[in-house]
Amino acid sequence: MNEHSTAARMRDIQPFHVMALLDEARQREAAGQDIIHLEVGEPDFPTPEPIVAAGIRALQDGRTKYTAARGLPALREAIADYYAARFGVVISPQRILITPGASGALQLVLGALLNPGDEVLMTDPGYPCNRHFVRLFEGKARAIAVDASSDYQLTAAQVGEYWTPATRAVLLASPANPTGTVLSLPELQAIYAQTQQRGGELIVDEIYQGLTYGVADVTALSVDPDNIWVINSFSKFFGMTGWRLGWVVAPANVVEVLDRLAQNLFLAAPTPAQYAALAAFTPESLAIMEAQRQELQQRRDFLVPALADLGFEVAAPPQGAFYVYAGSARFSDDAQALCRDVLDKTGVTFTPGIDFGVHQAATHVRFAYTCPVARLEQAIERLARYFRS
Repeated sequence: MNEHSTAARMRDIQPFHVMALLDEARQREAAGQDIIHLEVGEPDFPTPEPIVAAGIRALQDGRTKYTAARGLPALREAIADYYAARFGVVISPQRILITPGASGALQLVLGALLNPGDEVLMTDPGYPCNRHFVRLFEGKARAIAVDASSDYQLTAAQVGEYWTPATRAVLLASPANPTGTVLSLPELQAIYAQTQQRGGELIVDEIYQGLTYGVADVTALSVDPDNIWVINSFSKFFGMTGWRLGWVVAPANVVEVLDRLAQNLFLAAPTPAQYAALAAFTPESLAIMEAQRQELQQRRDFLVPALADLGFEVAAPPQGAFYVYAGSARFSDDAQALCRDVLDKTGVTFTPGIDFGVHQAATHVRFAYTCPVARLEQAIERLARYFRS
């Protein structure tokens, strides 16, 4: 067999380490073992029924042809109306592009912005695909170590400290994965001021927007509705993970560039999903999503103190999303080994910190509260027995 070489950049594109744990967990489930999944960032809620019904109607009505690369005009208008109603921010639908998930949106943004060698500042820990997308476009992801003292978020001071002549942009996430922490509007304003002083760009990943607990649900567009790049998705708050639908709000002068890039990268987002998403903004759908948000808050309120009682360090309790990022140094200095052993002995799965960066990764893990409280209680009982033994 011939040896087929790949591009050098592929050496820097790492897999999710948790996938090996997930594969083993599924094998155990197939063999009859009861597994409690706290590793995957996908809640157990189904897509709200009004959205499903709209998707079925779209298929039955033959809505299966390509849309324009920018997406359905009606959906872009619905998103603009949503920003106005929820945040009081006026956005032209012309600046909104519909994409295959938030990942498609971030690829568009980075593809449009980065030249080879351009740096993007981001957090460590953070969502791993972000740094891989930067590398894919021949940029350099500069991951800045953050900890609980700043709620695992970048600060304006850090942006100023780490900015170099090669820096092109700052990429933030709020609420964040893996920590669930949220940036306030004053914090966003301070970071944005740093990027503006240096002629750079601010990109904000808001895919967990709507899933906040006890803090204001904000958008960076409230800081500057015209110049900040905002990425969002129908996956998390709207419950449409498998539909693969997201969007980007971009500065007006780059929309044509993004349109051209979208045509070449993926032609258009899935058409039936776009028609289905039109139902996401109805009062009926939004009421379902609010009930789900309240359920997630109840899960968080149970899990955070329960993990602390076991001996995990939750130094920055989550304010959004559906994750708890916890210090595990009391139990092990090898989080991967801990995750494997816990799965082997208890059937509970969670994610090692190495999937989110290198800073303190060996002594941190992420729990996803994506199953009912009753299952979380069972998981805590199993973990309690494990750590007692």
